Amino acid sequence: MLISIHIIELEGALVNQKKNRYDTILCKLKENGYKITPQRIAIVKILAKSVDHPSAETIHEQLKTDFPTMSLATVYRNICVIKSLGEVLELGFPDGSNRYDGKKPYPHPHIICIKCGKVVDPDLDSLDDMKNEVARETHFKILNHRLDFFGICNDCQAKEK
Repeated sequence: MLISIHIIELEGALVNQKKNRYDTILCKLKENGYKITPQRIAIVKILAKSVDHPSAETIHEQLKTDFPTMSLATVYRNICVIKSLGEVLELGFPDGSNRYDGKKPYPHPHIICIKCGKVVDPDLDSLDDMKNEVARETHFKILNHRLDFFGICNDCQAKEK
């Protein structure tokens, strides 16, 4: 019985954590004097709930129906503001494209499909140990990190067969 209570509490905390990303970003914008416009709310919703690390172009495309006059520049400006507040993680790629993670705005590993560009967040408990080991070995104070794995996702593998 005690175990099931803890499981329910953990599940509730995870639901609140997902919901709170949206609230956290909006609150941070308000605290820093930014107006909460319908366009900004729509961009925040996409960033806070997205699991696929959208690009600015993808976000713009998703919002065209509801906001036909909104420019791509508006999307970029809003992402830049949210990023400056530490509430979105920008993933830059060698081809000059950027993708954004509003669910986990802190350094964490990614797996990227080299065929379709899909980005997935693996849960690696050993990453903190690796970061500490690197710091011990190099005598660096680690301020930030980026760890990306590149491969071919299941969907693209299935298409190759």
